[in-house]
Amino acid sequence: MRRHLIAWLAITLCVALISSARAEEWGGVVPGKSLKFQVRERFGAPTREVTKTIEGYNTSEWFYEQARAPEGIGQMQVQFGLLTPQGFNPNIVRALTLNPRPGVFTLEDILSGWGKPDRVGAEQEKGRRVFFYQSGLVVLFEKGDQHAETLLFTPPQAEAPPR
Repeated sequence: MRRHLIAWLAITLCVALISSARAEEWGGVVPGKSLKFQVRERFGAPTREVTKTIEGYNTSEWFYEQARAPEGIGQMQVQFGLLTPQGFNPNIVRALTLNPRPGVFTLEDILSGWGKPDRVGAEQEKGRRVFFYQSGLVVLFEKGDQHAETLLFTPPQAEAPPR
């Protein structure tokens, strides 16, 4: 009985550690895991698409604007192309950026939904507060800290950026 309890505790601890390293997601899109076809299935065709070459890799960005943006979002940008241990994959989501309409994500909503940030900083130019989460979320607030202006979802980060 004791051996089973120890084994159960060990498995529970492993599952907890693995799940704590998961990427933040929004709208079913998980940076570092979701693929282009999944984004298209979920949100349809983008309003516009831009292709770029970054460090020798061909990447693409999809923009969902106005009527094609999710409800409450002014613009959603999905960046594709990620260097993985298996090599570069042009179809995997690298980052998801949301520019919500004013009042959609308040400071309280962010803290309630994602918890206390791993680090808090300030944007140099405008002095706006920035929340950094190692799970892969960066939140930029409008001046006054009442509403989130930009939410950037990325794969999990090794550590929060320096102050």
